[in-house]
Amino acid sequence: MDHWQLGAIMTVVGTWNVENLFKPGGEFGPKDQAAYDAKLAGLAATIRTSGADVLAVEEVGDPDALAELAGRLDGEWSHTTSAIFDEKHPIRVGFLSRLPLEVIADRAAFARPLAPIQAGDDGGTADRMGRGALAVRVTEADGRELVLVAVHLKSKLLSFPPGPGGHSRFQPRDEGERARVAAYALYRRAAEAVTARALADELLAGEGRARQVIVMGDLNDEPESATTQILLGPPGSELGTPGADRPDKGDGSRLWNLAPRIPEGERFSRVFHQRHELIDHLLVSHALLGRTLDVHTLRAQDGGLPSVTENPAARRDDPASDHAMVFTRLTA
Repeated sequence: MDHWQLGAIMTVVGTWNVENLFKPGGEFGPKDQAAYDAKLAGLAATIRTSGADVLAVEEVGDPDALAELAGRLDGEWSHTTSAIFDEKHPIRVGFLSRLPLEVIADRAAFARPLAPIQAGDDGGTADRMGRGALAVRVTEADGRELVLVAVHLKSKLLSFPPGPGGHSRFQPRDEGERARVAAYALYRRAAEAVTARALADELLAGEGRARQVIVMGDLNDEPESATTQILLGPPGSELGTPGADRPDKGDGSRLWNLAPRIPEGERFSRVFHQRHELIDHLLVSHALLGRTLDVHTLRAQDGGLPSVTENPAARRDDPASDHAMVFTRLTA
C-alpha cells in the first residue's frame, strides 16, 4: 500500500465480510485443510495490503479460525467476536485490531418499543437480531478513543423452508412464496437497522461533534435503501448535498455514510448476478468527517470479485472472500 501512504496517517479502519470463516470440515467450512489454508492466506494478504489497524469482520463462523487468521498477520493482533448468532448458521461479527481494544456492548434484542416481527409462514416471530451488534472502544496511538460498532444485517439472499428431504432451498415453490420470504427478510433487516441505530444513539449521546463513532459492516443493502438510511439518524447534510458543509443541530446525532468518497470506479463491494452492489458501509460521526482522508474498496481476487448467486454454499472451497473490504485512512 505504499502508493497510498502519504504521511500524517494516524489510523486505518475498515470493514470486511470474510465469507463463512469456518475451520475445515463441517457443514459450512472448507472441505479440507488445503482449502482452509488458502483462504487464510488470501485474507491475510489483503489485510496486509490495506494497512488496516482495526478491522470489523463479518461471517466469522468459528472464533478459533479468526484467531488463526490473526496469527498470520504481522505483529501483535487482538481479536474478539460477538457472542450472539443464529444456531442454524452460526456466523457472527467481530474485530481484528493491532490497537488496544475493549468490548463495550454486544446487542441483539430489538430496540423497544419495537414489537416482534413475523419471521415465517408458520406465524413465528423474531424479537432480536440474527447476528449481534458488537461495539468496541479502540485507543489510537495518540491516546484518542474510537468507538466502533460492527453489524451484519439480514441478507437479501433468500433461503426457503426445507423441503421433504430436509434440505434448505434457494428457489421458491412459487412467486407467492418468494414475495413473502423477501418481506420477512425486509422486516428483519429494518428492525435490525432500528436496533443498531438505537445503539448508535446510546454511544453518540448527542455528542457526535466530539465523540468519534463509526457504525460499519455488511448492511446488505445499497446507500439509498430505506434500511441503510435508518442508520444515518437525522436527515440532511448527507455528503454530496448542499448542506454537507453547513453545521446544524442534527450534527450531534447524525452519521455520515462515506460511500460518496469512494472513487466511482471502485464503488462496489459485491457482484451479484454480474451486477455491482455497494452493500458494505462505513458510517461516521461528525467528529470523524474531517479526519477521513480517503475511502477505498479492496478486492482479494487479483483485483476482481466473483459474481455470486442465491446459493451461498457454492463457494465453500473458494479462497478469500466474495466481498471487497471497505476502509478509510484517518488523518492525525
